[in-house]
Amino acid sequence: MSPRKTEDGATEPDQQAASTDASAPAEGEDTPQATEEPTPGAAPGRPEAAPESRRARVVRLAACAVALAVAMTAGAVVMGSRDDGGVRAVASVPGTAPELLAGGNLNESISALQGHLKAQPKDFSGWATLGVAYVEQARTNGDPSRYPQAQRALDRSLKLRPDNDPALAGQAALAAARHDFPGALRYAEDSLEQNPYNERALSSRIDALVELGRYDEALKASDEADARRPGIPVFTRYAYVRELRGDVPTARRVLEQALTSATAPGDVAYVATSLGQLAWREGEYETALKHYARALRADSTYLPALEGRARAQAANGDQAAAIRGMEEVVAGFPLPGPLVALGELYEARGAEGDKAKARDQYALVDAWTALARANGVNADLDTALAAADHGDRKSALRAAKAEWDRRETVHTADALAWALHVNGRDEEALPYARRATATGYQDATFLYHRGMIEHANGNEKEARDSLSSALELNPGFSPVGAKAARAALNELGGAK
Repeated sequence: MSPRKTEDGATEPDQQAASTDASAPAEGEDTPQATEEPTPGAAPGRPEAAPESRRARVVRLAACAVALAVAMTAGAVVMGSRDDGGVRAVASVPGTAPELLAGGNLNESISALQGHLKAQPKDFSGWATLGVAYVEQARTNGDPSRYPQAQRALDRSLKLRPDNDPALAGQAALAAARHDFPGALRYAEDSLEQNPYNERALSSRIDALVELGRYDEALKASDEADARRPGIPVFTRYAYVRELRGDVPTARRVLEQALTSATAPGDVAYVATSLGQLAWREGEYETALKHYARALRADSTYLPALEGRARAQAANGDQAAAIRGMEEVVAGFPLPGPLVALGELYEARGAEGDKAKARDQYALVDAWTALARANGVNADLDTALAAADHGDRKSALRAAKAEWDRRETVHTADALAWALHVNGRDEEALPYARRATATGYQDATFLYHRGMIEHANGNEKEARDSLSSALELNPGFSPVGAKAARAALNELGGAK
């Protein structure tokens, strides 16, 4: 579970030529080809720039496209320069246990594993560990082109030793990262049949059940995992399952206990960031900033902490620092969440050129989505959430419906409710908005969406209650959404 660490300077344009050299080096392993990134462009329904600014916007979008292309290959670049054999020459390491991934620098661990497997290509456990490392790298730096590499490494491990539980657990983690949650559950259970104490399989089983909306089963699975393999990966999931059920005090207590037991820099960064995110959702911005500061002391490049800090700074009124921080995040790792957040920060600032800058961020979400899908990732939820507010509303509804058909969770219920709302189908939207808030999970965005849908349906008292609750819980949940919530409340006669 330990997060990756990226290297400084990985987004320099002149490094792009080395980006295809990212696969494991052992004989017989395919070398992945450079992924051709789609050119970002305005989706149907997205506002166009004024004619006089079109040339400037084209230049800006081109620069953004380059940033996306370089960022998607940054993980390969940090491996080092090529030698005559096509890979960085590194010394073989004596062991390939998953603990290699807990040292705080995932890129160095991957490089060491590659060197080891070049020397000993029949080490099935090494291939399993490398596959998991690629999954973690993809998930933390937003580069979905790592997933096919992870698949090849894990397949290689299972070919060398069928049914080995580390590789099956790796397959579960890979399936979850690609949003194939039925597959993740299946692989996790296969791994646990081989080894009931496999920590990664226990964790992935919880993840899969949560993401399939099977919350009661997820609660039981978290209890079982805690009994079998108590540790930071299980503790963080245990806490999240409780938070989903509205038990924030237990979630906070478990995370605080996990932080006291964390020693590896990656674990400290991961748990402190989880605490920061929990505090931010509760509107406790100063507390959130303290947690993010601790995370960044452990790992100064940890992306979720950088993103979380920027969001907390924005909510706390430090708009300039928030924009600088979010720009830093998307410059290296242009994921949908940070791209939308930065776009909304530009919209809220409203300086000259900010509207065009915001549109550029939203356009890049389309590029990331296309890249993710090309590498086997189901990106419908990301598409629905971004497009509903900042893109093609019809495509948002298609994506939200498709995701709901696959899994009925509070997050997909919220996405579908909002997509129906922006398409003018508020009566249909209301049951989904209510379902999104039914478990007790406290999320200001969910409450805001529910309140706006209630308002559109003429349910004024309920709308006032929901919108007031959103702003009481987390008044800075979104620069754009919070402003809209306050405007709607004024129309309704003020807060409850």
